[in-house]
Amino acid sequence: MSQRPLVLASASPRRVELLRGAGFTFEIVVPQVEEAHDASLTPAELTVENARRKALEGSRLKPGALVIGADTLVYVDGDPLGKPADMDEALVMVRRLSGRTHEVCTGVAFACDGRIEHELHVITHVTFKGLTDEVIRDYHSKVNPLDKAGAYGIQECTEMVMAGMNGSFTNVVGLPVDEVTEVLRDDVR
Repeated sequence: MSQRPLVLASASPRRVELLRGAGFTFEIVVPQVEEAHDASLTPAELTVENARRKALEGSRLKPGALVIGADTLVYVDGDPLGKPADMDEALVMVRRLSGRTHEVCTGVAFACDGRIEHELHVITHVTFKGLTDEVIRDYHSKVNPLDKAGAYGIQECTEMVMAGMNGSFTNVVGLPVDEVTEVLRDDVR
């Protein structure tokens, strides 16, 4: 079987690092898509829908390639938290997560030539320590919250905010590597 080229449809340096770290060689495209923001959808439905949009547009840009699209959102009380618009919103987001357990859901879609071949989602439960505004501001002085869903990065200064986690660490970073590797195992490497 001839192997197709692999393409990651993402501008996220964290997703690039995770996929490279898993041993894959791939190109990167950054598709311009309108993301869904439908609060009536479940975390899985919403993240998979956005991943589909990215993968399908990426497959239009790279015919013949297997394109991976991904979308990660943080959920608390059933509400999705995307990337904060500014530092004030970042503070409010992390304050909302303080002392609580929330879900991080990543949807992943695989497309080739305008057709979805596979899709999946992974949910990880993350518990934050009780945090004061001072600790949150200190954390944000060390970690840029503006390019991260939920205004935090699990891979940076974790000890300042996280009390525990149940599930995939790489999912919280932005790409559930074990599950993606399982899908790609026989197709590309």
